[in-house]
Amino acid sequence: MVNCPLCDAVIDVDEEELDEGDSLICEECGANLAVSGVSPLELASEKEEDEDDDDLDEDDDFDEDDDAAEEEEEKDEEY
Repeated sequence: MVNCPLCDAVIDVDEEELDEGDSLICEECGANLAVSGVSPLELASEKEEDEDDDDLDEDDDFDEDDDAAEEEEEKDEEY
């Protein structure tokens, strides 16, 4: 058994049958949950998972902006 990370309700699941990335729905609050770890079993809100993915995308964009700024500085130094 594991608890919902949002409402703390007990979710009765067979932990041995779950794999990382599997989805569940909390019967108490209706939250869409994803298995984020299996040993020990950990659940995360799928909304949180999406936000984490968005954060990674934003970081990638930031790195590309830094590279472009560095290239422009090098061009300015050449002239």
